[in-house]
Amino acid sequence: MLASGIAASESDHAMASPFYTAEHDAFRAVMRRFVEKEIEPHAHEWDEAGEFPRTLYRKAAEIGLLGLGFPEEFGGIPADQFMKIVASQELARAGAGGISASLMSHTIGSPPIARAARPEIKARVLPQVLAGEKISALAITEPSGGSDVANLRTKARRDGDHYVVSGEKTFITSGMRADYLTVAVRTGGEGAGGVSLLLIEGDTPGLSRTKLKKMGWWASDTATLHFDECRVLAENLIGEEGQGFKIIMQNFNSERMGMAAGCTAFARVCLDEAIAYAKERNTFGKPLAQHQVIRHKIVDMAQKVAASQAMLEMLAWRLEQGESPVAEICMMKNQATQTMAFCASEAVQIFGGAGFMRGIKAERIYREVKVNAIGGGTEEIMKDLASRQMGL
Repeated sequence: MLASGIAASESDHAMASPFYTAEHDAFRAVMRRFVEKEIEPHAHEWDEAGEFPRTLYRKAAEIGLLGLGFPEEFGGIPADQFMKIVASQELARAGAGGISASLMSHTIGSPPIARAARPEIKARVLPQVLAGEKISALAITEPSGGSDVANLRTKARRDGDHYVVSGEKTFITSGMRADYLTVAVRTGGEGAGGVSLLLIEGDTPGLSRTKLKKMGWWASDTATLHFDECRVLAENLIGEEGQGFKIIMQNFNSERMGMAAGCTAFARVCLDEAIAYAKERNTFGKPLAQHQVIRHKIVDMAQKVAASQAMLEMLAWRLEQGESPVAEICMMKNQATQTMAFCASEAVQIFGGAGFMRGIKAERIYREVKVNAIGGGTEEIMKDLASRQMGL
């Protein structure tokens, strides 16, 4: 009885929230049909194969998913914070973070283009990306460091009407297939003031790519990029020279909110899958869900998911009011990744031996916990940034 009550309350969450309108609910229905038809039946197969078809980008574009939040003149669709939460959380229902990560890599690769690239670059690149015809990726992290953006080493020296780029980027989502790479480079001296952003096309001579194998997110294409004297037109500079660090920082609130929304939803997937299994699996003559220890595990999971969702939606509302609660967003990311970690672990435990077998969502999500706790700013860096924002 308890388990079914929790399941109902989780499924009805969005309807009970005051933050969602009929428009949000309509888009949720579209997203749910898309995920159920185009992703969920293939998620395990694609994860095992280590990739998913490029045709999925076009299908996602057709329902408006890729254009959310981008300018209408380039094929984008107006979207508030809650529409973005709907998109992230419905994608998560497939329990396949690698598919979500690569399918939506343009949400970190293309905002700098939309925000600061030259008009002719925007007009050429964005419509193709938002139509699902081309893939966009962001390349910041280097073998020498990730979160320490101000000290990146990839160099771009000016040579007439070109920049000549040399260096490496690693752990790049969509790195193998990206047609457009938004790349952080050093055009000046040391520190943040020497960092710029360049749009580098995937077929640029001197660019090579190495595929990486990972603990989780198997269906996501992840790569190390090698730039060997790549000549890039100076008009591909995004923003002003030396302003790259500021543009990169503008990405972070959105990226972390998106990750927090997804992680909270992955936690809910684990909860729902654990509830379903606990009601079906019989041990010692009764369903698993009738054992008190299992019921308590489920309640603990549900409690953490509900708290994370409430914090997420309140922060989304504050962003809609024009606030920039950086400290709380950092804490939100940690809250969500820790909730995901807890629920994935408990779900696998409830499944027992079956939870250790590939094929169920909880097992796949369990392998994806750490990438979320590291990507977009590690938990440790989130705490440090939050504490500094709090004046400590």
